[in-house]
Amino acid sequence: MHHSVSAVLFFLLVVGEGAALAQSPSSTVGLSVRRIELVSDDAQPAAEVAVSPGLSTMFLFDSEVSREGLTLEGRERFAMVDAGLTTLRLIPSENLSAGERLKLTVRFQDGAAPASATFVLVAHPARSEAHVEVYRRKRTVETYQEEVRQARIEAEKCREENERLRAERSAPDGLTGLISTAVLSGRGVDFRNLTESVTPAPGGAAAKSLVYAYRTARRVAVEVTLKYGGDAQPWTAVGASLRGKANEELKVLQVWQSGPIASGADTQRVVVEAEAASESPQGSFTLKLWDADMRRTITLGNVTFP
Repeated sequence: MHHSVSAVLFFLLVVGEGAALAQSPSSTVGLSVRRIELVSDDAQPAAEVAVSPGLSTMFLFDSEVSREGLTLEGRERFAMVDAGLTTLRLIPSENLSAGERLKLTVRFQDGAAPASATFVLVAHPARSEAHVEVYRRKRTVETYQEEVRQARIEAEKCREENERLRAERSAPDGLTGLISTAVLSGRGVDFRNLTESVTPAPGGAAAKSLVYAYRTARRVAVEVTLKYGGDAQPWTAVGASLRGKANEELKVLQVWQSGPIASGADTQRVVVEAEAASESPQGSFTLKLWDADMRRTITLGNVTFP
């Protein structure tokens, strides 16, 4: 384990620069259970459900559905479509592009209203809704109680996150801020050059030039210097994910970019900061970056931390 002066300077830069482009990625996707109630009105709008390549989304219905009545737009772009009497499991393949919207329709066997249900599957680069419960009949009191319990848990998480953000925003800049928020906790900053070892996926919105990884007692970060690739439209990262081989995901705290990648700007830096899942996150991770429309992404594999 070794410490680097450049690593310390990096963290001073990130803390000291107020980032007009610094953003916290949306966390609306990924709640433990999504509940959808159907009505007999045929005009009911189709509910949107987030899906992502390689990640499972499970639908659970309270009425038996017809396997033959299942219609899925772009079915060939799903690695798994497993339909049971009351369940449907979907795993999109890598052929499903971020931002795509595909229609899913299921038909119920008993002929009662509503006879079918339609959903819009919205492809996200890295996040999906893992569990979707679909209610056609009146829900039980227990399901409402469970929903209230989950809402309280989510509200508590939001409260804790707000307290953390307030504490960090009130902290001084620079090295003093790192010490006051206990990010360093007496161990300093570990640094690793990943430029040669990371594996970029083909077809990315920009090419990587330099890749560095950092770790403190409570945080990890990846700094990527990206080169302009000739795309006509400027590109700015608004979200990111760091996912391990076992599908474990680090909690991304912020994404910072020095400026849009565009003609006339040869390189730009992107920094992704996350909470460390353990004292030292083990194994390799895949870093995904996406822009506002989620269609132009950048994927780097074999990201490891010191």
